[in-house]
Amino acid sequence: MKKWGFGLIGCGSIADFHFNAIQQLEQAVTVMISDRKEKRAREIAEREQAEWTTDYRELLKHEGVDIVCVTTSSGSHYEIGKQVLLAGKHLVVEKPITMASREADELIAIAAEQGKTISVISQRRFEPQHQAAYRALHEGHLGRLLLAEISAPFYRTQDYYDSADWRGTLLQDGGALMNQGIHSIDLLLWLCGKAKTVYGKTATQTHQMEAEDLGLSIVEFENGAFGTIMASTSIIPGFAPSLHLFGEKGSIKIVGTDITHWEVPGMEQPQLAAGSGTGGGVSDPKSISYEFHKLQLADVLDALEHNRPVAISARDGRRAVRLIEAIYESARTGSQVNLEGDEQ
Repeated sequence: MKKWGFGLIGCGSIADFHFNAIQQLEQAVTVMISDRKEKRAREIAEREQAEWTTDYRELLKHEGVDIVCVTTSSGSHYEIGKQVLLAGKHLVVEKPITMASREADELIAIAAEQGKTISVISQRRFEPQHQAAYRALHEGHLGRLLLAEISAPFYRTQDYYDSADWRGTLLQDGGALMNQGIHSIDLLLWLCGKAKTVYGKTATQTHQMEAEDLGLSIVEFENGAFGTIMASTSIIPGFAPSLHLFGEKGSIKIVGTDITHWEVPGMEQPQLAAGSGTGGGVSDPKSISYEFHKLQLADVLDALEHNRPVAISARDGRRAVRLIEAIYESARTGSQVNLEGDEQ
């Protein structure tokens, strides 16, 4: 069995989810890490028993690195991701894949040219309550899907946004939709398929920042279903994200990690273990489990071993970004945006 060497660029708080996940995978090892702050790079490398550098380009030259996890600020994902692929490494990138769909298109093209794989971290798909909902819907137990609702009523303090100059900016971070709500948006698209039309509204209500702290949208899907989206970082004290599916034969309601309603003909409600999901980092982005990062990285390794597509691809990541772009466009113009024909 091949031992896959990981490099990791960016050692902020999200990086620990990757380090912990890699430690739990017997076919994986952290070879080298990079962070702009020398003290932090040295300390983490010592903890992980890995090499370190303050220049990520040095990491990309390391022959022992097969896969690079990019856990830097969102606005840097495009440029760093491009360099990872051009260096001949596979890329695992935290959400969002990029801040613009055209940038994601470029990464997809480069990966194809280089024969490399991209996976975008959307670990909530691996949570058992969402896996059960996916099976119920796609095995036909709910019948035709009528409506899907997602809500991410989170809370972030002003100090959170003031902690770095890139936080809350449109180009480097995004707001409640691109940063916090994107996990729920990924789930919505995974379950419902391609979006056809979008109408959206955004506002910045309680924070001093450039991006939105409230985003709302009505989506029509190509399969005829409708969807609603709400994402915010102004809801005190912060509540668990929710996902509701209403089909012609039954309904499912999920709040955080719990299935609160299950009316699915021909399929018993699954019995979930306590703490079987992340809950989404309602008021603290670090208060989630690394278990589902581990499952996604395990999927990446299995896909590489067996030459199959990864479960969560660059195109999946691009699809979520494109939908958020359409919400922003609709909010700006006051008009519905048509996504038919868009490469989703």
